[in-house]
Amino acid sequence: MSSIRPLLEPLGRPIRLGVLISGGGTTLQNFIDRIQAGSLNAEIPLVVASKPGCGGIERAEKAGLPCQVVARRDYQSVDEFSEAIFALCRQAQVDLVTLAGFLALIRIPPDFEHRVMNIHPALIPAFCGKGYYGHRVHEAVLERGCKVSGCTVHFADNEYDHGPIIVQKTVPVRDDDTPDTLAARVFEAECEAYPEAIELYSEARLQIEGSRVRILPPAGL
Repeated sequence: MSSIRPLLEPLGRPIRLGVLISGGGTTLQNFIDRIQAGSLNAEIPLVVASKPGCGGIERAEKAGLPCQVVARRDYQSVDEFSEAIFALCRQAQVDLVTLAGFLALIRIPPDFEHRVMNIHPALIPAFCGKGYYGHRVHEAVLERGCKVSGCTVHFADNEYDHGPIIVQKTVPVRDDDTPDTLAARVFEAECEAYPEAIELYSEARLQIEGSRVRILPPAGL
């Protein structure tokens, strides 16, 4: 089986993130907070919002981050919309694109293959795909009577919630949970899982073999 290393060598510097948002920007805020606390070795030269007026824009501006609105409705096709976004990513010299509550489908160009990550608030392949986002996911988990839920960080491809899985974290589903309480518990797991995956990427510790991602030991071990 052929394998691919997204990065052959550790970056040895803060990774440059492009953060794509569509809503309140809570995942963006987690990145900002961890960068400021020194627990995530990264910088954010670009935030892209898929619609004007979303709360994440205000978070970006408050943190002094460059933010561009690339509205899906302004483009006739997914390809045109995607090219506008990735042109900004190239201009900002982004190392890794992170989908942070980004709800629009994009087409990933060849030069960004295995350079786009997404996080989903469930354990893929359960409760994922088109239409499964936000509270819809947690409502479905509770309706099905699941005993555990969690989050998944994966390399994005050109399908919703698809691509090789990097990190998954589980949380219990309690008998008295509501979609709100479950969402809060899953988001706590997301706040750990996404930075972990980013650090593994920047350390060149991810190896893709088909649909599987192997996490390699740290350099020197």
